[in-house]
Amino acid sequence: MLDTLISVRQYLSTAYHPDVDYVDGVIEERNVGEREHGEMQFRMTLLLKRQRILFPYMETRLRVSATRYRVPDVCAYDKKSTESVFTQPPALCVEVLSPEDRMNRISKVAQDYLSLGVPTVWVLDPLEKRAYLADTLAGFHEVKDRIATTDGRVSFPLAEIFSEEDLF
Repeated sequence: MLDTLISVRQYLSTAYHPDVDYVDGVIEERNVGEREHGEMQFRMTLLLKRQRILFPYMETRLRVSATRYRVPDVCAYDKKSTESVFTQPPALCVEVLSPEDRMNRISKVAQDYLSLGVPTVWVLDPLEKRAYLADTLAGFHEVKDRIATTDGRVSFPLAEIFSEEDLF
């Protein structure tokens, strides 16, 4: 199957439901829609909000280069952003895996974030209750017990992230 190339302008002026990534003129669908994915995405947003260290945003377009836009499940900034489409690197990007996701694709997404200057990327698997961290120092690897930002300002026990306990 041949992919139809579209312009950045066309991508930015089109509403996709759910939103999609844009990579070098090609639309890439994101795997979303399962209950577990949505619950984990919402839970991470609430956990980050509660800490009052970073300002989290769900599913907001992020320009990683002139020809690449990604839509992180959650991204978080040091201060509230005024941009509609983010162009500055967030302090943290969080991707939540869906059953259809492949580690090969998610590692490319994480690399895009790192190349923009995002210091820490978390990848969470709500079904397997596994967590992965990507940064420029340690690369992409699974973490046990606790996950933190590279600078250590934000840190959570994995038991809290994957807990079934209601947060409100």
